[in-house]
Amino acid sequence: MFLLYEYDIFWAFLIISSVIPILAFLISGVLAPISKGPEKLSSYESGIEPMGDAWLQFRIRYYMFALVFVVFDVETVFLYPWAMSFDVLGVSVFIEALIFVLILIVGSVYAWRKGALEWS
Repeated sequence: MFLLYEYDIFWAFLIISSVIPILAFLISGVLAPISKGPEKLSSYESGIEPMGDAWLQFRIRYYMFALVFVVFDVETVFLYPWAMSFDVLGVSVFIEALIFVLILIVGSVYAWRKGALEWS
C-alpha cells in the first residue's frame, strides 16, 4: 500500500530548499542600495579604463569543445553506478550499457569527421 506520510521528510526538504533561495532574492532586493550612475553602468576591466567595445564574440569552437566535454562527463556519471554493480545486474544491462557507449562513440566519430574537434 502506498503511504503518503512516508514522504513527509521529502516534502519538507523540498519546501525548505525552495523557500530559502526565494527569501534570499527578496531580502537582497529590499536591502540592496539602488544607485545607477555612469560608473555603475560602465564595463569593468580589472580597474583599468575600458578600451574598445564591450561586446566580444567567441568562436563556436569553444562551445563545441565544452559540449563534447559535458557529453562525456555525463557518460561517466551514468556508467559509474553501472560499473559498481556490474556483477549483480546481469547480461541485459551489459547490453544496454554497450548500446549507450556505442551511441556515444558514433556521435564522437561524427563530430570528429565534421571537424568539430579540430582546434585550428
